[in-house]
Amino acid sequence: FIGSPEGLTVDPCRPGFSQSFYTAFVSREMLRGQSILKGKMKFKACHLNERISFESSDPKFGVRPDGSLYAQREVANLSEPIQFMVTARGSKDTHIWETTVKLALAGHTLPPPINQIGGEASFHLRSHHNHYPNPRVITFPRRHQRGSSTNGLRRQKRDWVIPPINVPENSRGPFPQMLVRIRSDQDKEIEIRYSITGAGADQPPSDVYIIDPVTGKMSVTKPLDREDRASYHLRAHAVDVNGNQMEPPIDLYIYVIDMNDNRPEFKNQVYNGSVPEGSKPGTSVMRVTAFDADDSTMPNGLVHYRILNQSPHIPIPNMFTINGATGEISTIAAGLDREKVSQYTLIVQATDMEGSLSFGLSNTATALITVTDVNDNPPEFDTKTFLGEVPENAVGVVVANLTVRDRDQPHTPNWNAVYRIVGGDSMGHFTIRTDEITNDGRVTVVKPVDYERNGAFMLTVVVSNQAHLASGIPSSLSSTAGVTISVLDVNEAPVFPSNPKMIRFEEGVPADTTLTIFAALDPDRFIQQTVRYSKLSDPGNWLRINRTNGQITTTAILDRESPYVKNNVYEATFLAVDNGSPPATGTGTLQIYLIDVNDNVPVLVPKEAQLCERSRPSSRINITASDADSEPNAGPYVFELPSFPPSVRRNWTISRLNGEYAQLRLRIPYLEAGVYRVPIMVSDSGNPPLTNRSMIRVKVCPCDEHGDCTAVGAVASASLGTGAIIAILICIIILLSMVLLFVVWMKRREKERQTKPLLIDPEDDVRDNILKYDEEGGGEEDQDYDLSQLQQPETLDHMMSKPAGVRRVDERPIIPESQYPVRPTLPHPGDIGDFIIDGLRAADNDPTAPPYDSLLVFDYEGSGSTAGSVSSLDSSSSGEQDYDYLNDWGPRFKKLADLYGGGEED
Repeated sequence: FIGSPEGLTVDPCRPGFSQSFYTAFVSREMLRGQSILKGKMKFKACHLNERISFESSDPKFGVRPDGSLYAQREVANLSEPIQFMVTARGSKDTHIWETTVKLALAGHTLPPPINQIGGEASFHLRSHHNHYPNPRVITFPRRHQRGSSTNGLRRQKRDWVIPPINVPENSRGPFPQMLVRIRSDQDKEIEIRYSITGAGADQPPSDVYIIDPVTGKMSVTKPLDREDRASYHLRAHAVDVNGNQMEPPIDLYIYVIDMNDNRPEFKNQVYNGSVPEGSKPGTSVMRVTAFDADDSTMPNGLVHYRILNQSPHIPIPNMFTINGATGEISTIAAGLDREKVSQYTLIVQATDMEGSLSFGLSNTATALITVTDVNDNPPEFDTKTFLGEVPENAVGVVVANLTVRDRDQPHTPNWNAVYRIVGGDSMGHFTIRTDEITNDGRVTVVKPVDYERNGAFMLTVVVSNQAHLASGIPSSLSSTAGVTISVLDVNEAPVFPSNPKMIRFEEGVPADTTLTIFAALDPDRFIQQTVRYSKLSDPGNWLRINRTNGQITTTAILDRESPYVKNNVYEATFLAVDNGSPPATGTGTLQIYLIDVNDNVPVLVPKEAQLCERSRPSSRINITASDADSEPNAGPYVFELPSFPPSVRRNWTISRLNGEYAQLRLRIPYLEAGVYRVPIMVSDSGNPPLTNRSMIRVKVCPCDEHGDCTAVGAVASASLGTGAIIAILICIIILLSMVLLFVVWMKRREKERQTKPLLIDPEDDVRDNILKYDEEGGGEEDQDYDLSQLQQPETLDHMMSKPAGVRRVDERPIIPESQYPVRPTLPHPGDIGDFIIDGLRAADNDPTAPPYDSLLVFDYEGSGSTAGSVSSLDSSSSGEQDYDYLNDWGPRFKKLADLYGGGEED
């Protein structure tokens, strides 16, 4: 493996290939699938978990994930070197990296860069940079011999290695600046057109390189910047005037030559580092890093570090050193002491050209090194004994103050003091809290002390730091002290045994009801004292307390829904005062849990809503209810429309969504715009439930296609429209007309009753007489039947003895008689027709009526019937009664009308 002088070694923080140009000599065995350049062609990625994929521009070769090159298939002919590109792509970055690989058989001599190679098919390279007066000429290799030879000899195709074209960056021109000339050896026979493709020509960045299509002269159009792009891969094409390809494309590799045009740049102008005090020589402190955009494989990009100055110079001027290649700063001498010097300032310089002060470019940065504290000074008490006193029953009172000294860095774990009571407080009455500012220890009472039980305490305390002492540092004898605390006797306040005391009652408790006895006890049991009670806090003024025995009674009705009740609890505070000197007062809290009673009706929500006048799926109102009561006396709710007025259920409907919500919507497809007060019955879930008739004010208006009320509709919904007023007037007129017609009809019926006498005496009920017979059969013209069949049999024994199913048609069936509808005793004569039709319909549907003979269609009258014999129908009319109105009773009375109405023949 040979590393080209144009190779590029990238910075660890800059991903890319280790070199930009690889050259390798391989054996024929390696061309049969073995790895080529294994472990040599390396790619550096900034992210450890980033996957890099490789791709070869030559299909005969592939690249494995580890970067080793291998032959896809056996390459039989490698008599000439092969050159191709390898491309790398990252999984987290869209950037593309390229490198050039040149392969040749082992023992083969690489072609000289200027001399001709081969016979007629050759390329010529002549430099046109600032170093050479003449340009390079690249001739396309030919595939076969052209000419009129009759022996058919053909030249075998040969692959050529085109050396890279090197162009220095930051060239001053003039531009365009010619680089090489591309030509085909067929340009003497036919007219050739040349072109180039690739990034820098017809792909971004475009127009960096151009070519004369006639002469094949390729030029660069502007100065190049290696730090922007270090290489270009172009392809040259030769076609005739008709666009036919005359030569196979050739690859051109252009590399930008680095110039020292970039100073080293520190990532930060100020670097902060730290080192513990007392560190040994060679301890790493920090690392400074400078980056040079120039080629890091060349002196232009090789950075060297040095320390220019250290401040302060104690204990020696050179306490630190820096690695010239890596920038790592470390200690070089012992003696770091934070209590003497807490911070050092270093001026660090980075110079390229391997640190040459004559030719290199430099930059500086500041390194601030903080000497961190080590706990090498234990805390010490200022005195061996401390005194204090505490009143009995006091809690949270500081009874003594302990002072210490510590030379470590303040307000750090090495300085912060931690106090512990190691003796004299077996019941845990005291604790020691550390003052964060002064580091003093404050002895505080956390559990009340009783003078009658213990009049003094002797405490033993020790102090230490939050952090452990450094290795080899012993603890101080001054870290232990004694604290003497005296207990002061005071008059103790009465104490309520249960505080707060909770009792439960249903709401609605009337006044003057005794709730409980809320009494306190006096802790000063060796002194006879009297306790008196009073009220301290009673928000609703619902309670009173007996002054001597603490009995609690009510002065008003307890209401759970009162604003004074929070979470069903009414809270009152009472005082208990003894007659000591001075008097002591105890406070007790009484909590009354009020059990809810269903004493509040649900209220409809919302009170107002808006709806479209035409029913649509989205045109509906979500309603709910609020109830001052709590569960189970609140929801779920039942929403219903009242039956009165009828227009409510005719126009509206309610559908249940869940136990809390329902939807109000139109039942009819259209309702005229206006404001409607819709009553809704809302019932809660109490036992028994309470129902409230609530009104919702619904503004009905015309809507647009989005279901929003239009401006015209908003105005119309504010009051009754013209159409609504006209409809109301028409309804009034129709109602008045109907009343007038009814009055006229009634007068006419009354007149007819006066002019037409009845068939029988008015005292007899005609309709009742007709009802008893239901249907009269064929009339009196049918006289050829035995009327005895209509008589009630003397006994039914002979009928009961017959077998089932055998019965005479003239016998009454043995089944219960039909029950006819109850009829009014004095029906109005005007509805006689309807009366008879109802009776006839009942008789037709009677299952007991014999259907076999017309003789049996009469109802069975039984013995003693008031109808008597039907032969009475044969009596002649007196001639004074007018029966013409029988013609108006329909075809069923036609025979009767013919008999009694009569004519001239009668």
